[in-house]
Amino acid sequence: MLLAAGVAGLLPAALALACAVGCAGVCASAFLFGTAIDLHRAERAFVSCRGAGIVGVGTVVAAATAAVPWWNPPDVTGWLTAGLTVAAGCYVAGISLLPGAARSWPVRLRRAFDGAGLGVSLGFAAYLVPGVSTRPAAVPAMLIATGGVSIVTVIVLRARPRPRPAIWCAAGSVLILLSLGVLTALIDAGADDWLLALTGVPIVAGMTAAAVGGSRRDLPPPVLEPRNPDQYLASYPLLAVPAAVGVLAAVWHLATVRSFDNKAIIFGLVMVSVLVVRELLVVRDIRRYAGRLRVAEAHFRSLVAGATDLTLVLDEQLTVRWQSPAAARLFGLRDDEVIGREFRELIHPEDVADAQAVIGSVLAGEHEGGPPVLVSARMRDGARLWRDTESTISDQRGVPEVAALVVHVRDVGERVHLERTLHRLSYLDQLTGLANRRALMRDLLAYRRRPGRRGNVIVIDLHGLAEINNARSREVGDAVLIEVSRRIKSLIGEQDVPARLAGDEFAVLTTESAVAAYALATRIVTVLGEPYQLPGGPVELQCSVGLAELAGGADSDEVLRHADLARQRARQLGLGRVEWYDTDVEIQLHRRMELEKQLLGAAGRGELDLVFQPVTGLRDGRPVGVEALLRWRHPELGTILPEEILPIASALGITAELDEWVLDEACRSLTAWDGGDTDFWLSVNVGPRELLTARFPDRVAGTLKRYGLTPERLVVEVAETWIAEDVPAIVAALTGLRKLGVRAALDDFGSGQTSLSHLRRLPVDMLKLSQSLVAGGPDSVLDVVVSLGRRLGLEIVAKGLESAEGIERAAAAGCRYGQGFALAHPAPAERIEAYLETHRTS
Repeated sequence: MLLAAGVAGLLPAALALACAVGCAGVCASAFLFGTAIDLHRAERAFVSCRGAGIVGVGTVVAAATAAVPWWNPPDVTGWLTAGLTVAAGCYVAGISLLPGAARSWPVRLRRAFDGAGLGVSLGFAAYLVPGVSTRPAAVPAMLIATGGVSIVTVIVLRARPRPRPAIWCAAGSVLILLSLGVLTALIDAGADDWLLALTGVPIVAGMTAAAVGGSRRDLPPPVLEPRNPDQYLASYPLLAVPAAVGVLAAVWHLATVRSFDNKAIIFGLVMVSVLVVRELLVVRDIRRYAGRLRVAEAHFRSLVAGATDLTLVLDEQLTVRWQSPAAARLFGLRDDEVIGREFRELIHPEDVADAQAVIGSVLAGEHEGGPPVLVSARMRDGARLWRDTESTISDQRGVPEVAALVVHVRDVGERVHLERTLHRLSYLDQLTGLANRRALMRDLLAYRRRPGRRGNVIVIDLHGLAEINNARSREVGDAVLIEVSRRIKSLIGEQDVPARLAGDEFAVLTTESAVAAYALATRIVTVLGEPYQLPGGPVELQCSVGLAELAGGADSDEVLRHADLARQRARQLGLGRVEWYDTDVEIQLHRRMELEKQLLGAAGRGELDLVFQPVTGLRDGRPVGVEALLRWRHPELGTILPEEILPIASALGITAELDEWVLDEACRSLTAWDGGDTDFWLSVNVGPRELLTARFPDRVAGTLKRYGLTPERLVVEVAETWIAEDVPAIVAALTGLRKLGVRAALDDFGSGQTSLSHLRRLPVDMLKLSQSLVAGGPDSVLDVVVSLGRRLGLEIVAKGLESAEGIERAAAAGCRYGQGFALAHPAPAERIEAYLETHRTS
């Protein structure tokens, strides 16, 4: 409003200018001083605090300078020039201290010099304008204004980063300095008053801009970005344009005026001197920059040459444009073999498609801003060999100096080889070289996915390996395992998979049919049972084998579990057996486990019982003795026979306790039967372990004495199948019993491998023929056995007589006694006592 009044002549122009600029200066400086105080209190940037304060001082000085015409001292232009000089110095100092302007005083002084050179060039050009040189009082103000404006402009253009508040302050400073210079020139030229008032408009606008920049003090500190020297040098062509303007102005002046006055000559020399010094400084900067480039290039070459990665530069057509010097050392690749060729020519044909897909995504910008993309592929080296490599692809097309894809190739062959080795070892048994359980499960899964799912799993359990380790050392045991694996591999087909599941447990995954798989399992049992010739003497092993079909389980784990259950069942039934899995196998295993848990306390719970089967004369039918047979009266499962009890007792190691209980109960029952027949005898079955113990004869003698029985009434039966285990020891044990007066019987003769010649060595008194020999064998064989037995003085008992024809056949062969269902069924002691009373009186 005041300036408008001054322009319209309502107020004196000088007064209107002084009042308007003064008010604007007070407000602007207040904002700037407030910014400086807030920054100082917040301890954000002491330099920025001083910069805002100095800009505020320059605003106050500019306001005071604008009031000089209203004050009207004797030398108005001189006072205006002085005020302009102080204001320019304040603005230059303040702007150079704002954020992003410069970090050190040498840099600030260098930028001030660049700005001064620019100002001198522009001032010289303005001085040569016709009519300017005739106003000597305005020339200093013009030079100071152009110098200040040039310095401020250079400082702001060079600022990195360039905050918007600093730009606002710089723009306001430029407007104020130019307006003060124009004001001085107008007063010197005696211009109209309304022009003086009009110059106040840019001054007020400049103060407002400075205040706007100073009031934005709540902004976060700018993030400093790294600046390269080439960015610094890139501004020199722009700064040389005003200098060229000065030169062109001098040429134009010479062409039109054809002469220079002394002041112009001096002014021109100053300009040339400043430009020369400035160019010398530029050359110095260029040399320093070139030196730094040489050092950086040397560092780069040393890093690239000594790097463990090969670096390639590809254009957008994926043609190799450059490769690092490490190519020859790492991959044996010469430049002429790589540069100018397509990148895919270096990649294995099987990996080209995947590599090009990844590179295509990079070219499409799908990974822009993200980490380098990884490509795994085999690359050819200078020896035409394929190497496993990993390449990281970085898109540098946005960098003008590169404008390509940068590929860093690393040879990972050793790592890949190690990974493959570890992977192979994780599926391999280290001792035998067979597959381990993990590999077997993997192959099981693969086999089951095949159409038809035909195949079988064979699980093999070795018996006796622990004894070999204890007796001969673990090294011998390991040698046995290696030989076992060799024998298994020699039996199977090429597509079969042998595996070692545990210490003494093996398996074979075969694609054969069920019949062929069973035949293979049988051969495995036979071959593994052959002696192993090792240092220190041969060793022997037994094994149990279980089979299961691949299609019989829901998954691989269940198939292997089925085969293992079949193997356990085979072990329960005896050594050297092969068993198939079916649902009954699992039922029998569960039954076996339950019986094993309960058999230990069966005697204490009163669940064990004895039944007795009479032995009668085949001629008169009179009973001559009984055989005690063990029964387990299970409360839930019913009666359990010895065929099931004795294997469980042997596995639990309680056979001796059962034999002792049977002997005691049988002798007690024999004593309770009243008849006075001292020739009536009792037979009990004894296992080989119990028979061969040193205390067995003493136990027998103690039992007979406790019940008052004569030794001749007790017959100890030994199964023929046990004789072959250790004939000399059996002979010695039976001889010890005969010394007590106890008789011995060879049970089930004809069912085992005992030859007739053994009968001469064995101290037995009775020969009990097996049912197979009596009922199913040839008459000639039966006759020979009976004849030899009678010749040796043995009492012959035919077992398993279940029909009248069997009785007649045994009697015709010369058997004196018989035993079987056709003669009498096994019965408890009470019923046997009644049976004896009935048959003795008949």
